[in-house]
Amino acid sequence: MTDATTATTTPPAPAPPAPAPPLSPHGVGPDPGPAAPEVAPLEDRATGALVGAAVGDALGGPAEGLTPEQIVARHGGRIEGIVGPFHTDWRTARPLTPYHKGDGHITDDTLMTHALVRVYETVRDHLDAYDIAEHLVPDLIGTPRWIPELEAEALPLQRIFLAEKWIVARLHYGHADPREAGVGNIVNSGAAMYMTPVGIVNAGNPDRAYAEALDISGAHQASYGREAAGVFSAAVAAAFLPDATPASVAGHALRLAKDGTRAAIEAVCDVAAPHTDYESALVPLRAAVAPFDTVGPDHRQPSLGARRPSRLHAVEELPIALGMLLVSDGDYRATVLGAVNYGRDCAATATMAGALAGALNGAAAVPAAWHTEVARASRLDLHAPAAALAAVSREVFARDQARRLRHEQAFGAIATRAVVTEASGR
Repeated sequence: MTDATTATTTPPAPAPPAPAPPLSPHGVGPDPGPAAPEVAPLEDRATGALVGAAVGDALGGPAEGLTPEQIVARHGGRIEGIVGPFHTDWRTARPLTPYHKGDGHITDDTLMTHALVRVYETVRDHLDAYDIAEHLVPDLIGTPRWIPELEAEALPLQRIFLAEKWIVARLHYGHADPREAGVGNIVNSGAAMYMTPVGIVNAGNPDRAYAEALDISGAHQASYGREAAGVFSAAVAAAFLPDATPASVAGHALRLAKDGTRAAIEAVCDVAAPHTDYESALVPLRAAVAPFDTVGPDHRQPSLGARRPSRLHAVEELPIALGMLLVSDGDYRATVLGAVNYGRDCAATATMAGALAGALNGAAAVPAAWHTEVARASRLDLHAPAAALAAVSREVFARDQARRLRHEQAFGAIATRAVVTEASGR
């Protein structure tokens, strides 16, 4: 019999050590597992700009031509997202017949923007006015597409506004010089509204974007309508700069803008400075831009001097988009809703505002619920054009680098010879 006080027991065998976590590919620390694919800033901001523009367009469509007061009366408050048509009898209501604005439908602003993306996909280089004649016009008159506001497949020509139909009349039927075809058209924001792709192709280079947009829009617009296209494209390109802010975007716009366009942007930006929410800014911003706007107080009843060439005036939409960007400190949701609830030509204003805020902040800034519903309701892939245009932008940049190198080599050879000749006394 063993004495219990002296008995010993065999201790249990120690548990085997847990297997060490796999090392990272660099041999330091645990492997975190497969990482989510990263999206380069160019692709991310291009998506933010194009998707952001389309969503702004869709949100602004049903409030087009209205005042902030009419918007509140119709919706019981400010518009805070996707809403239905202003008129329940939209099929017959004047002056909108037969367009189904609202319910997430994009308008001709996005139809034209995506058409310009397709031109870039074809040319795969910088564009000029001749590319509008050779590629954009055939796209508008030759390829049926789903038109959300018509709820039917049709030629884009059958939806675009008269100022855009002018391109077809002048270039396809009138055989006008593409660089001058815009002369004689009504002066409005029609060219500026679809210039986001120009800013993306020239990402980070606002001066080049400005020049390219002026060339392209010569086929469509003149005077301050053409100037707005150039300045808006420059602002989009400036929003791609690594250290871009709403103030720097507005600064580049002011630096490049001329005549009444510059004065209007400056006036709106000055008034926007003390405001931090769009509600308080609605009336002051309208008062600031009014002296430069030719349309007049009633957007549905333009004045006799409306939309005529002038060096003293400006389109209203671009300064207001920049003003809302400043008031909202670049926040996508607030910037776009400010543009929408401003009323008047708010589809174009919100298109521009959405492009700028989207380019500044990237794709994640555009609310998923909004862009998902707009894509579904409009039967449109909002992301594919951005991916395609980003790829084109990389190709164009590579071409620019090669062109710049050839220029440097040629100029270097010229400059070297000049120095040698001077030193030799010949």
